[in-house]
Amino acid sequence: MEFFNVISVDEVKNILKENFSDLCINLEEVSILNCLDRILGEDIISDINVPEFNRSTVDGYAIKSSDSHGCSDSLPSFLDVAGEVNMGESIDTKIKSGQAVYVPTGGMIPEGADSVIMIEHVEKLDDITIAIHRPLFPGENVIYKGDDIKKREVILNKGKKITPQDIGVLASLGVGTVKVYKKPKFYIISTGDEIIDLDEELTLGKIRDINGYALYSLIEKLGGEIVNRVIVKDDYELLREEVDKALNTSNIILISGGSSVGTRDFTYDVINSFDGKGVLVHGVSIKPGKPTLIGEGKGKVIFGLPGHPVSSIIVFKIFVEYLVKEIIGINKEINKTKAIMDYNIHSSPGKETYQMVSLDERDGKLYAVPNFGKSGLITLLSKSCGYVVIKSEEEGLYKGQEVDMYFI
Repeated sequence: MEFFNVISVDEVKNILKENFSDLCINLEEVSILNCLDRILGEDIISDINVPEFNRSTVDGYAIKSSDSHGCSDSLPSFLDVAGEVNMGESIDTKIKSGQAVYVPTGGMIPEGADSVIMIEHVEKLDDITIAIHRPLFPGENVIYKGDDIKKREVILNKGKKITPQDIGVLASLGVGTVKVYKKPKFYIISTGDEIIDLDEELTLGKIRDINGYALYSLIEKLGGEIVNRVIVKDDYELLREEVDKALNTSNIILISGGSSVGTRDFTYDVINSFDGKGVLVHGVSIKPGKPTLIGEGKGKVIFGLPGHPVSSIIVFKIFVEYLVKEIIGINKEINKTKAIMDYNIHSSPGKETYQMVSLDERDGKLYAVPNFGKSGLITLLSKSCGYVVIKSEEEGLYKGQEVDMYFI
């Protein structure tokens, strides 16, 4: 076991980029009915115009706007009705000056017309004659061909998390299947003689597997697949056996606990026991989360996360999400909002500090309210919806200062 060799957040991210930029997650093709919240693996380019024809946004009469110029209640324009458009049908009629064609909402605009007057502004004199009482401008109440989507336009970008709205757009283009990233496979290992699962009896000195369940949820939110979640006692051989299984079945291994420098913290030695580059990072200048391990074995990424729940979650958000979003290129969305600091916060010099906060809305503004407590306190998690970052070169954040608040 070696002691910490503490490096900065930026240095860790560079190490991740240098060593895992070729970590590839394959694509699979799925129905648009099954693609919600999946990550798009290709650009979606339209092969049609949407709409494919000029159409009306109202019930009314398609006309040449020039025929309405100068008309009013006292001086209407009189037009001959040259036909009617039925929904879902095309029309061959070409409108001439002095003519009008009835069109329903969404109906095709006949050639020659450039505007539609609403039915409310039309006086029907007989079956073939109408009077209009207000002028129109060209394009009024008309959606032109390609106004919504143009042919060969990139509509959805690779790496986007697919929403219900996106599925509607795909349907409008006639796209029934899309290529999405396969979910990156995670293997969660919680370590410690004191760790028990939910169905085990909680006796004095034991702790339930908080990190395993919290990480499970974070992975699902990120768009990953959990291969397994296990608890391993403080035993080198047992841990190595479980990590070996993980390396053979998953892309990213998360080991919670055992990343410090205690006599029973075996994660460091286990990572170095496999073929590969071994431990790449052991110690990061952050608070909380200093005892963070990152290594490589058999071409896979291994994260040794601190045992304290808040520290574990913070390290996941900083580095695991960075790996998945920025390096592998899956789910690049950053979930954050602007907020105003409600209190002064002082930080430790030379460390990047991650302060848990809750949000409070007052007078239409969002305020970040710090939740103070040690990183091992469980209630700190439930009280907080996110965190703010104090850079290592900053002395702190100040009341009234606008900051980025990152959601957990």
